[in-house]
Order: sequence, then C-alpha cells, then structure tokens
Amino acid sequence: MFPQTLILFSALIILFHGDLVLSTTAPDDIHDVLPQYGFPKGLLPNNAVSYTLSPDDGFFTVQLDAPCYVHWDDQLVYYHSQISGTLTYGSVSHVSGIQAQKLFLWLPVTGIKVHQDSGMLEFFVGALSQTLPASDFQDVPGCSRRGSLLATNLILPL
Repeated sequence: MFPQTLILFSALIILFHGDLVLSTTAPDDIHDVLPQYGFPKGLLPNNAVSYTLSPDDGFFTVQLDAPCYVHWDDQLVYYHSQISGTLTYGSVSHVSGIQAQKLFLWLPVTGIKVHQDSGMLEFFVGALSQTLPASDFQDVPGCSRRGSLLATNLILPL
C-alpha cells in the first residue's frame, strides 16, 4: 500500500506544481500586459502577434504581423514590424520601431510616460513631447498597411 500512496502523493505534487506554473505564466497578449504597467491596452495596434519581456531589466520586443499605420484623430503613426524598448511602471524608454508624422516629416517616438494624476500620456520625440489623453488609447486600434494621402509624401518612415 505504501507504493500506491507514494505514487498518488507524487501525482498530486505534480498536478499542484503544474497549477502554480500555469497561474504565474505571462499573458499571451501584449495588450493584457500594458495595464499591469499603468498603460492603456490600445498603445499598440491589433496586429501584435508575439512579445518578449525581460523580468530583469524590462527590455521588451513586440512582433507585428506586418508594419502598419494607425490614425489617432489628426495624428498618423507608423509601426515597424518589430518594436522594442524598456518597460517600467508608467514609462517606456529607448523605444524603437514607432514613428509619428509631423507635417511632412516622420519622427521617431523615443519614449512614453504615463501621468496618472492627469490621465495623460506624454510621447517623446527626441527633445520634444506631446501629451494626449490616455482615454484615447483605451481601445486596441486597428491598423492599415497604408497611411492617408499625407503619409505618401516623399519622406518615408525609417
């Protein structure tokens, strides 16, 4: 009877440990990770297919199924097929792979900061920044393979 008890006990430990592993795995979708860091889900487009996030230093990569454009009111944003940066609570730094169109120029977004007290997101483009309501990014945006007519000027995203 002792070997049967040992087998049953071992099986319960394996099942219990398996539940622990399942409950501590990261979400499958990057959009579910963003709120854990104070960001709205809609910061990235709906064609994100995978991501990596280092628990040690916050370095992340997001893979999109293709590069695309997203419109926010009067703002056109270009997402490369791979986006990377460093994610900490309320801040993304060292961003690579996102560009915003200003007049006829495409400028790289280098960082994003959450201002919880005002409900605003601050987007950094080099030394400049623009603040937009976080509520504008609550829904995950669709993206298109083509921008508007403004995006077809001679200066293309890098």
